Amino acid sequence: MASVKSSASSRARGAPVRENGVKVEEGLNAFKSEKFDAEGYVQAKCSLNEKEIRQLCSYLQDLKKASAEEMRKSVYANYAAFIRTSKEISDLEVELSSIRNLLSTQAALVHSLAEGVNIESLNTAVSDGTDENELVGSRDGEPSDLEKWLVEYPDLLDVLLAERRVDEALSALDEGERIAAEAKEKKSLNTDALTSLQNIITERRQKLADQLAEAACQPSTRGKELRAAITALKKLGDGSRAHSLLLNAHYQRYQYNMQSLRPSSTSYGGAYTAALSQLVFSAVAQAASDSITIFGQEPAYRSELVMWATKQTESFALNVKRHALASSAAAGGLRAAAECVQIALGHCSLLEDRGLALCPVLMKLFRPSVEQALEANLKRIEESTAALAAADDWVLMPQNNTRQSGRVSTASLGLMNQHKLSSSAHRFNAMVQDFFEDVGPLLSMQLGGQTLEGLFQVFNSYMNMLIKALPASMEEEGNFEGSANKVIRMAETEAQQLALLANASLLADELLPRAAMKLSPFSQANQKDDPRRRPPERQNRHPEQREWKRRLASSIDRLKDSFCRQHALDLIFSEEGDSNLTADMYINMNGNIEEIEWFPSPIFQELFLKLYRLANLASDMFIGRERFATLLLMRLTETVILWLSEDQSFWDDIYEGPRPLGPVGLQQFYLDMKFVLCFASQGRYLSRNLNRVVNDIISKAMEAFSSTGIDPNSVLPDDDWFIEVGQEAIDRLSGKPKAINGDREPGSPAASLSAQSISSLRSHGSY
Repeated sequence: MASVKSSASSRARGAPVRENGVKVEEGLNAFKSEKFDAEGYVQAKCSLNEKEIRQLCSYLQDLKKASAEEMRKSVYANYAAFIRTSKEISDLEVELSSIRNLLSTQAALVHSLAEGVNIESLNTAVSDGTDENELVGSRDGEPSDLEKWLVEYPDLLDVLLAERRVDEALSALDEGERIAAEAKEKKSLNTDALTSLQNIITERRQKLADQLAEAACQPSTRGKELRAAITALKKLGDGSRAHSLLLNAHYQRYQYNMQSLRPSSTSYGGAYTAALSQLVFSAVAQAASDSITIFGQEPAYRSELVMWATKQTESFALNVKRHALASSAAAGGLRAAAECVQIALGHCSLLEDRGLALCPVLMKLFRPSVEQALEANLKRIEESTAALAAADDWVLMPQNNTRQSGRVSTASLGLMNQHKLSSSAHRFNAMVQDFFEDVGPLLSMQLGGQTLEGLFQVFNSYMNMLIKALPASMEEEGNFEGSANKVIRMAETEAQQLALLANASLLADELLPRAAMKLSPFSQANQKDDPRRRPPERQNRHPEQREWKRRLASSIDRLKDSFCRQHALDLIFSEEGDSNLTADMYINMNGNIEEIEWFPSPIFQELFLKLYRLANLASDMFIGRERFATLLLMRLTETVILWLSEDQSFWDDIYEGPRPLGPVGLQQFYLDMKFVLCFASQGRYLSRNLNRVVNDIISKAMEAFSSTGIDPNSVLPDDDWFIEVGQEAIDRLSGKPKAINGDREPGSPAASLSAQSISSLRSHGSY
């Protein structure tokens, strides 16, 4: 750019045209001459060679630039005079227009008088009873008062319009219309005069309307001046235009104010939303107030106001979404998105006093962004929990020993500190509690059900992680949708596996339902209205939350089933895959009944020991939730017994085995089943289903024994004997000191079945 300027300046120094304006004028003298020969001039110039042509082009370019520079200097030097002259020309045009109208009116009047039509009109008026002195000039030919008024009326209107005296101009126009109406009714004016008067009124009315419209469009016209202009325009009969100008004036005003507003540099855009809400909704409120004040509740204007306010609200929502909601929604910032929505709804709700219910419009437009933030936030909870589950040692600890995430209320923190969870469960719970801190927009946008469904899916995903943490789940890893790529640390010990269930039960039974109650629109109101209302009473008022809690329980059942199935398989099968529960345990028993030391079979001993260990561990982990531990042990016992009941190969061998079931085998089988009933009853996990299944199994075994032709009741001792042996086994296996028994009766079953161990009895031949 500098090189271009320098070259241009060097050419200017070499061209005398730029050094002196006089030389420029001398160069133009050839064109000013009356004898200028254009063809000769062109021929003379065309005889130039290439170099001279280039010099000529350069000269013309310099001449053009010099001319433009002179014009610019002239404009700048005479700018004030130019503006002043323009204004004077504009005023002169107004005066010329007034003079032209006046001359036109006078010409029409003179023409009418010359033809003598006025005399005919006056005669008609006199015949109708009109005052002769008023309508007709004096007998000497002087103009009447009406004629004088007709001559002065256009000038009066022009003066009022030129001086912007709106109220007086309106009164003058009303007076002109009144006189025109009376003249038409009484026929006091001829047709041409009446038409001229009506044209004058129409023309001046339109001019006044244009002046008012121009004033309303000016940014400097505000408040009282704007309302006065719109009111005057409405009085002129152009209400539709006046109302549109009123709305447009408020629109232009807040658009002008928005030029100084920039999106907030904060991550959530709350400041930007608040400032923009203040601008937009205050403008809409003022427009509504002005509209009602000037136009009242007329349906047409009211409808236009509602449509205009809706359009401004939609435009506002788009700006908020673009500059505030988009980033927070994509990042999962539900609280940031909720804050923007709450600010906007708070300002928008103030318009309801003016009859504008625009909050549904905002909710409809903000809903997709909030849904996006909701989904992203739930995804973040799931991913963060999965990351901790990969390193979780599955050791329960109170909340205050783990890092907290987010903002959790003091009350919620106090409740969490009363419970023990593993690190991943604490993280999950803290994020969920934090998630439910701001749920106002979710309720107002009717997203409560979608929120509960999303939270259930996240909890269900966490249950999949806990199931994968069980060692037996490695074989079924492909059954968990969406969790194949998540690495979960194994829970190897029984304590760690019970910790998985402790996490699930505490979250599903207490923590999550308590947090989800915030989604109830009546929960907080109920607590304030009746603080004595118990939580179950509040929950009963919301069946959708009861259904949601039932689904949480069904998700936990999957974890229970995996836990029980794993431990049942550990009992039933050895590490080599051999079954520890076969018919050979009973059909191969023989020998002298007096040489047997009666004791439950090893697999049922292992079942009791496992339940005994789990019960002791659960007593520390499930404080206050003992019923959950009891139901878990009940399900584990049922799983083992149901396996026995449904093992077809076992019963095929019992019924049709290589040898029939003998008395000793039947007694051992009966003892095992009674042992199960005994320890299940003492552990308080004897269910009706378990009792029924055990009795069915005993009946099937007795039926199989009956096929040998012997009555099973004849070889079975009384139930008291089995209960005594079972209780002794429980005491020995649980480590209790052995009771000192007195002498037994010589012929009792207990005395005859205590000679040697059951292992020595199995070394004999078949029964």
